[in-house]
Amino acid sequence: MSQQLYSLLPLLVLFALMYFMMIRPQQQQAKKRQTMLNAMKVGDEVVTIGGLHGVIQAIDDAVVMVKVAPNVELKFNRSAVGAVRTEK
Repeated sequence: MSQQLYSLLPLLVLFALMYFMMIRPQQQQAKKRQTMLNAMKVGDEVVTIGGLHGVIQAIDDAVVMVKVAPNVELKFNRSAVGAVRTEK
């Protein structure tokens, strides 16, 4: 019985390393991104995943209206926002 346990030990160690080196950091990054998307508000400066800079004019559950130039507003999915700019 103990011989079987010792033969499974390298596999268990490999799985644990893979979890702590790959899966867990990715989950934390996804949680941080979701927190950022949920905290967006009108007036925030954002950068889309395509690199477009603008200011949020309106926001709802799935859509963000971003003003990119005078008299130019674009509609994006909320998930298309890549970053909220904090420096002014």
